[in-house]
Amino acid sequence: MLYVLMAPALILTIIFKYIPMYGVIIAFKDFSYRKGILGSEWVGFDHFVKFINSPNFEVLLMNTLKLSFFGLILGFPVPILMALMLNQVRRAGVKKNIQLFLYAPYFISVVVVVGMIFIFLSPTGLINQIITYFTGKPIMFMSDPEYFRSIYILSGIWQAAGWSSIIYVAALAGVDPEQHNAATIDGANLLQRIWHIDLPTIKPVMAIVFILAAGGIMAVGFEKAFLMQTALNLPTSEIIATYVYKVGLKAGDYSFSAAIGLFETFVNIIMLVLVNYIVKRLNENQGLY
Repeated sequence: MLYVLMAPALILTIIFKYIPMYGVIIAFKDFSYRKGILGSEWVGFDHFVKFINSPNFEVLLMNTLKLSFFGLILGFPVPILMALMLNQVRRAGVKKNIQLFLYAPYFISVVVVVGMIFIFLSPTGLINQIITYFTGKPIMFMSDPEYFRSIYILSGIWQAAGWSSIIYVAALAGVDPEQHNAATIDGANLLQRIWHIDLPTIKPVMAIVFILAAGGIMAVGFEKAFLMQTALNLPTSEIIATYVYKVGLKAGDYSFSAAIGLFETFVNIIMLVLVNYIVKRLNENQGLY
């Protein structure tokens, strides 16, 4: 019966995750509608070489890595801090209301979030009204490439940090209260109890979450970056995901766009293995695998 219960999920995974991998071979072919995937001419790594040698390669790669890297470094500690603070709230009703407030942004559509960003940061928006009151002129946030990364990363942290803290809250729920009571009797203050009891408890979870996040460092969300793009902020907002969309779906160069997507996946795999190795060395041989 356990295998029967597992069968639907396994079948769906095979159909939607493994069978589509067959289409990856178009990255190594000069795809033609008339000839089909198998009948198209084999070109090997030509599309990969073309992308790496293109003038857009360095800009696209650096824009993608900067968004991912800074988003990871700045966003990773926030859910942990939220979970540690929530763990100190003893009144169940108050704790639930705070959690509801923190989790709510995650369920807001990306389209709505970007719409809010444009409204608040427009030349006549609330933020610029305050800035204009003190400086006399507004800041063109959505037109200036310098502000794109900060807006993208900070809005992403605001939207996802609360929801990401759930796994740490669950891990902290397994801490034996007697440890805190014993530490309090021994004279440990709040910060000492957090440092010596709470953080070691969630340390394995932190390691796994960090490895998985680093393994997807190239997988910057397409929707939000594309929706936040304007003609003036393209120098920093054009990333690999948006470029693949424009080259593949708009220009119809499916083989070239598939090669770019496969290159992105290859970098993610390298990062996953590398970060897992580093974390295992620093974390007493405890990693993802």
